[in-house]
Amino acid sequence: MSGQDELEKLESEALAAIGAAADMRALDAVRVKYLGKKGLVSAQMKGLGALPPEERKERGRLLNELRGALEQAIAERRAALEKQALEEKLAKERVDVTLPARPEEEGAVHPVSHVWEEVVEIFADLGFSVAEGPHIETDWYNFEALNIPPEHPARQEHDTFYFHEKADGTRKLLRTHTSPVQIHTMEAQQPPIRIIAPGRTFRCDSDQTHTPMFHQVEALVIDRDTHMGHLKWTLEEFCKAFFETENVKMRFRASHFPFTEPSMEVDINCSWEGGQVKVGEGDDWLEILGSGMVHPNVLRAGGLDPDEWQGFAFGIGLDRLAMLKYGIPDLRAFFESDIRWLRHYGFSALQIPTLSGGLSA
Repeated sequence: MSGQDELEKLESEALAAIGAAADMRALDAVRVKYLGKKGLVSAQMKGLGALPPEERKERGRLLNELRGALEQAIAERRAALEKQALEEKLAKERVDVTLPARPEEEGAVHPVSHVWEEVVEIFADLGFSVAEGPHIETDWYNFEALNIPPEHPARQEHDTFYFHEKADGTRKLLRTHTSPVQIHTMEAQQPPIRIIAPGRTFRCDSDQTHTPMFHQVEALVIDRDTHMGHLKWTLEEFCKAFFETENVKMRFRASHFPFTEPSMEVDINCSWEGGQVKVGEGDDWLEILGSGMVHPNVLRAGGLDPDEWQGFAFGIGLDRLAMLKYGIPDLRAFFESDIRWLRHYGFSALQIPTLSGGLSA
C-alpha cells in the first residue's frame, strides 16, 4: 500500500469515527486518538524526518491537509452535537405557561419596597408629593450646591464612586444621598415646596450596617413661615404612623450638617429585649435620622432668596427603618437574593400599606 493510499485510509477511518461520535465525550476521544500528541496523525508527522527530502515534502503536505480536514470535521460535528443538546434541553425544560402557578412559586414583596410604600403613604397623608432625580450626578448637585466644602471627607475617593475624568477635568459620580433632588426641585418649581425624594444612593462602604448601594428618603419643605416647630411636628407624626404607636418620645440633639443650619440628630426612645428593639417603650435611645433648617447657601444654589424663603429638610435610611421595624439584624441580607429570607421577611403583593388598615397589616 502506497503512502497516499495509507493516508486516505486513515482519513476515511477518522471521518467515520467523527461522524459516529454520539456525544462530546466520544468526539473528544476521537480527536485525541487521531490528533492528540500521541495520535495516529501525530505519529505520521514524527516519521517525516526519516524520509528523503522530496518524499518528505510531499508527505508533509498530505499530512497537513489531513489534519486540516479532520479538524474541520470535528468542529462541524461539535457544532451539530451542541445544537442537538440545546434542542433536547429546550424540549425537556419547556414550560407550559397556561398551567396555574404552583403555591411554592409565589413571589413576595421585598421589605425595602414595602417600607418605601409605607413612607410614601404617610407623607402623602401629610401633604407631601414624591420627587425623583438621576442616580448619576455632577459634583455641583451632589456636593457644591449643598454647601459641602471641597475638603469634606465625603468628597474623597474612599467614600464616593466617581466616573472617569472628562477632557475638561470634570467627573460625574453616583449620588451619595438623595439630597441633590432638593436642588433640582427648587430649580424646577417655585415655593411653597413640600416633597419627599425616596431612591437609591451609593457609597464605598460595606459591613453589617452599611452596603455600597442603599435607599434613602429625603424630605424638603420651603415656605415663607416654615420654622423648627413644623419640623418637629412632622417628624413626630411620621414616627407615630410608621412605628404604629402613640407613645413615641423623641430627642433632638444639636449636630452639624453642611446643608442645614441649625442641624439636629433625632433619637427615639426604645427598649432592647432578647436582641430585639421595641420602639415607644423603655429608657434607651436610638438615632434614626438627621435634620435641620435648610442652609441659606443651599437656598441660593436652588435659585431662591433666603431673605424671603426658609424651610427644613431631613433624611432617613429606608433600609435602616426596615431593619428597626421588622427586626432584621444584617443589612447585607437585603441584597443577597435569598428566596428563603424573602419568604420569611417579605410581604404579600396584596399587603398594600394604608393608614386606615395599618401599614404592616
